[in-house]
Amino acid sequence: MAQETSRNLGPVVLLGPPGAGKGTQSKRIMEKYLIPQVSTGDLLRNNIEAGTEVGRRVKAVMSAGQLVSDDLVCAMVQERLNEPDCKRGYVLDGFPRTAAQAGWLDALLDDKLFENSRSTRDWPIVIRLDVDYNQLLRRITGRRSCPTCGRIYNVHFQPPRFDEVCDYDGTKLVTRPDDRLEVIQPRLVAYQEQTRPVADFYQRTGRLVSVNGDQPIDKVTDEIFRIIDGHHT
Repeated sequence: MAQETSRNLGPVVLLGPPGAGKGTQSKRIMEKYLIPQVSTGDLLRNNIEAGTEVGRRVKAVMSAGQLVSDDLVCAMVQERLNEPDCKRGYVLDGFPRTAAQAGWLDALLDDKLFENSRSTRDWPIVIRLDVDYNQLLRRITGRRSCPTCGRIYNVHFQPPRFDEVCDYDGTKLVTRPDDRLEVIQPRLVAYQEQTRPVADFYQRTGRLVSVNGDQPIDKVTDEIFRIIDGHHT
């Protein structure tokens, strides 16, 4: 895969429900354009472990069983985006999760945090992976993993040669707790409730581009690369 290092990409936002393939596509974007992934989940954990001021506030909120506020999340994100490896751009993972966070990101870009000859109104590049609901359930609930070597299978789309057994070491495959139907259905409902306002926000500004996530993985990747490359022509 040819790498692209000469252009400023700015932020790339991937929207999509659990199981849509955001993780796979994020990694491919990072490899092609040599930009980092900025994960709010990682930022939360790192700040708590490092005992930063923000981390202590986050830990107190989470210990009380409350949701971390937009202000705290945005403070962590802004600190991360000021680091040198984000100068050309980055892939946002788990952010923005609310319309308020999307508005905050726009305001940050309006302050010209990133140097670019194009207007900051062109940022971020927002790509939504659309996947049929029933297909999502089959993708997620059909996942099996090998506890020994870590290989991933899907009983519907990429089954092992022998039922529920790893092809490589013969270990019995397991289902992760998060992949069980009773867990994933509430997560999908929560995603729809949280993310619809974010998608609507970017739809109103004309920056939301939808990609059919039901296609083969390589075809989805090709479409995403065309969108990113076309954004800078």
